[in-house]
Amino acid sequence: MSERKVLNKYYPPDFDPSKIPRMKLPKNRQYTVRLMAPFNMRCKTCGEYIYKGKKFNARKEDVENEDYLGIRIYRFYIKCTRCLQEISFKTDPKNTDYEIEAGATRNFMALKLAEEQAQKEEEEAKEEEASNPMKLLENRTKQSKNEIELLESLEELKDLNKRQQVVDFETMLSGFDSGLTQREREERLQQLDEEYIKTVKFSNPTKRKLVVEEEEVVVETEALEATKRPTSSWSVTGAKAPATTKKPLIVRPKSAKDDSKTPSGGLALLGAYSGSDSGSEGDTA
Repeated sequence: MSERKVLNKYYPPDFDPSKIPRMKLPKNRQYTVRLMAPFNMRCKTCGEYIYKGKKFNARKEDVENEDYLGIRIYRFYIKCTRCLQEISFKTDPKNTDYEIEAGATRNFMALKLAEEQAQKEEEEAKEEEASNPMKLLENRTKQSKNEIELLESLEELKDLNKRQQVVDFETMLSGFDSGLTQREREERLQQLDEEYIKTVKFSNPTKRKLVVEEEEVVVETEALEATKRPTSSWSVTGAKAPATTKKPLIVRPKSAKDDSKTPSGGLALLGAYSGSDSGSEGDTA
């Protein structure tokens, strides 16, 4: 396809471009361009509203003796769609906008007016701070207070992020995975329990606790009453009673508890006690 579209032209060997006559055009001539309305406007003659984005065949020219930091400024001429009144506007590179010149008024300039008002208030505040040192001090204290509040809020956000980082959402969601069967889930939980038990360290695992069996002390009351009874020899002769010997306490374990209550055990104890008493009486006689 490219072979059919021949864009090159034939130049004969004796071609001399300097011999071609040049047209003398004016220095600031106008060009016809196609553009869209850069903002909403209203015609001053007939009151027709021209909305932003409406297409026009406009004439363009350079604005003489005007530029911004070496950037050219262009002027455009359009005609009203109703009365054919000419409307002109030019570029404004300083504010990155367009400026209406003649033939119409601009509508809905709320944003631009707000920016101009904010800039005016800022300039007034700077002038007031320069003339009033107390106002400057108040503004600085407010600024420092705002900085402290911002730092506190930033620290709170950092703490919150740290808390969220501790939580492992993937592990949490994998525990509730519906793809696992009931048996696999139980085996996994059992494995996690075993791993946790292995990590636990018990202190002094070699020591053992020994439980000593309880022992019961049995004291025969009949033997104690017999020691308190006075003998006939003591009452006749008026001799001093010998010092009573302390009987040993009978200590039996639990297993021998039932045997101590039998009559044979009690008779054996009484027999031993009577023998000791007879011996003591013979010594006194």
